[in-house]
Amino acid sequence: NDEVTAPGLDRLTREPATGWLFSAPTPVPMFGGKLCRIGLEGYEDDERPAEFHVAIANFLAGGPNVLRQAETDLFRYYKDFEDLWVEEEGFAPIETADALWRHVRTGDEPMISRRPYGDRGLYVSIECECDWEPEHGLQIVLKNGLKVSKLGPYNGHLTNTDAYGDSRLEDVIFVSFRR
Repeated sequence: NDEVTAPGLDRLTREPATGWLFSAPTPVPMFGGKLCRIGLEGYEDDERPAEFHVAIANFLAGGPNVLRQAETDLFRYYKDFEDLWVEEEGFAPIETADALWRHVRTGDEPMISRRPYGDRGLYVSIECECDWEPEHGLQIVLKNGLKVSKLGPYNGHLTNTDAYGDSRLEDVIFVSFRR
């Protein structure tokens, strides 16, 4: 039987190329009700699938305020590229959080997966586009679907500790390349 379900997502379909499971389009309140296919990586073989259920429920219960709590870090990411944005591209500087969010387009396939290292927790990774960094875009990661725990250019890692191999970055949301 190839039918798989998960509480809050109903029937899941398997992506043939990766084996990942995806929900039918589901409204995500955090993204203003945008319909997203929520992906689950490693769900069927996980020893603690109930933790996936909690992360799914947390993610689907969160509103836009969850993302807005990371605005300081989002501004720091933008500031790393502001010179290119203003001087080379000719755009006006972005001055406010509301204006900054207007330059972000959230992805439509958030992926829930277990971190293979460290806390082995569940994280929701969202691949987004942002106008100020079109090459690497924006990755927003929420620990257990509740709170932004990593933000910056998309690199596929779930934490900055994993991305940089530095345990001191475990609770750091954004790492500036300008330091």
